[in-house]
Amino acid sequence: MMRTASTTRYFRPDPVPDDVIYRVLDNARFAPSGGNRQGWRVVVVKDAETRKKLAGMYMEVWEPYEEQIRAAATTQQRQRAIDRTSEFARSVDQIPVHLLVCADLSTLLVTDAELSRQSIVGGASVYTFVQNIILACRNEGLGIALTTLLCRIEDQVEELLGMPDGVGLAAFMPLGYPDPERLVTKTSRRPVEEFAFRESFGGQPLGVSS
Repeated sequence: MMRTASTTRYFRPDPVPDDVIYRVLDNARFAPSGGNRQGWRVVVVKDAETRKKLAGMYMEVWEPYEEQIRAAATTQQRQRAIDRTSEFARSVDQIPVHLLVCADLSTLLVTDAELSRQSIVGGASVYTFVQNIILACRNEGLGIALTTLLCRIEDQVEELLGMPDGVGLAAFMPLGYPDPERLVTKTSRRPVEEFAFRESFGGQPLGVSS
């Protein structure tokens, strides 16, 4: 399942029943979280007008980002990948369900907040749940995309969805039934030897023991 739960960018317009979404979240909720505080909150958006507004917000952030990454793309393969992502961005309003995963900020212990770099730990207790959503969707035959671009304009999302103070946006996840003719069935990832090392960073690559 982990090897085939790739990002879905092309969807059928078929509606997704509430009971299917419920099962996805019912399974995803068993994700681990710091202190078992389970700080995730989810807004499930099906209303066409609200989806259209969210899509407009998404494009507001996507267009300048697209310009930036196209300028940096050095291969045709990378440009084609951006083309697919751009098609997805311009059809977000047509994807039947928008999940917005939020975090109750009072449940997060940001242990690296005082370091001189950006925080990595801040969302750790929420993104385990996000990954479980992805796997649960795969189990239901659903496709899903994970994006955090809307977090850049969180204030607009807060106003649209009535999010209270003390709650932050962690992920925007459009989901639906994938278009089988454009479904990615094979993903490419770096081998373990390129990212795992024995005893020290950058040391001997971890390989299969002889």
